[in-house]
Amino acid sequence: MYQFIPLLALLPSLAQAQVTATFPNGPTNPDRPEFYPIGSYVNSTSESRLITLNGVDDFCLWGPPDQSGAAENEIGNVEPIVVAYCTKPRNGARLIPDGAITAAHFIKTPNYVQIYGFWDGTKVGIVDGDAGGELDPHGAENLGNPIGGNVTSNVGGSDVFYEEWMSFISYDQFCLRVCTAETGNVTAALQCEHELDIMGCQFVMAIEDFYQSNNTFTECEGESAAPPGLYPQPDGSYSTFRQRYTGTYTADGTVGMFTVGQTVTPSSVAFYPATSNCKTYSTISNGINTSDWAVTATPSVLVGGSTQAGSVGTTSQSRPSGASAAASTSGASGSASASASASRSGASGSTSASASGSSTQSNANASGSNSAAKLTVNTGSTNLLLGAGVAVVGMLVGAVSLL
Repeated sequence: MYQFIPLLALLPSLAQAQVTATFPNGPTNPDRPEFYPIGSYVNSTSESRLITLNGVDDFCLWGPPDQSGAAENEIGNVEPIVVAYCTKPRNGARLIPDGAITAAHFIKTPNYVQIYGFWDGTKVGIVDGDAGGELDPHGAENLGNPIGGNVTSNVGGSDVFYEEWMSFISYDQFCLRVCTAETGNVTAALQCEHELDIMGCQFVMAIEDFYQSNNTFTECEGESAAPPGLYPQPDGSYSTFRQRYTGTYTADGTVGMFTVGQTVTPSSVAFYPATSNCKTYSTISNGINTSDWAVTATPSVLVGGSTQAGSVGTTSQSRPSGASAAASTSGASGSASASASASRSGASGSTSASASGSSTQSNANASGSNSAAKLTVNTGSTNLLLGAGVAVVGMLVGAVSLL
């Protein structure tokens, strides 16, 4: 199956090339990504919408601003206003409590960086059982989803704001891809295709062992996957899959129906990319005592099988109202285990990807069989409210047969 990798360069350009961000940084975001300084306190009510993906224990995810767990705060209802929750005290954002993340897998490829795993999202206010939603830099009005949300990564050696990214989030699973480069005609927009809202992490981000990866923490290098929904062919052509969606439109006072996408869901992605130089860690941690939120030590991050100190300043800040005076922990960000062997995850490709009818698949499917499931539109996802049905239909006309 890896013979398809060179074919990615043969794909025709389907989107305008853009790697670094052109959208303005949101008004609630800090000017740049950075750790909270020593002597400060994490803002547990922050409205920052700046997320970062640097490594297996230095990344951010989206969550509701209201942490009550009330049903109206399901991700599909609050996508435009979700805020950043980070594994380290950074970006002026909120903090993901230690123990919430039970698995995290970081992959760096020539075209993108990616993190995926399992967690207890209720610890940041995601509604228990919420199948979640898909977040991206566009949204219904092209203002971002969330509005003003931006993403950075330092995998190229310095912090960069990137234009294209996509993220799926639910009460028990997460995945995030940030497109950092372009190869041949595979643009950042194409590699971070964001319209397969209901297909879930395993399919969209080509993760072969997704449901077997809980309770582990790894970082790897990897080949780039085929862009989501595209299937390169040996003759240089490609076939395209787009999820089925039926909506309504109004024209000249008449309401009509339109349908886009295919009725048949492919059993798998084009291929599962190989990984190598994998490092395994026992856990990840933030070193912050959430009883007082105090930042008392320099954050450390896991890179290449070892722990490295972050760059952080100092400040003096009054203890927030309501925070206890309990002693803060200053634990490291996770200890590296002795296992740091290389691996390849691209096996036979027999695992079938399925659409669960939501943006992520629940742990009920964690047996690893992953049989093809039904394509039921998640009406709670604001991304599926397509206001320009005719444009979408035009984009999808001419899609050729699937593998």
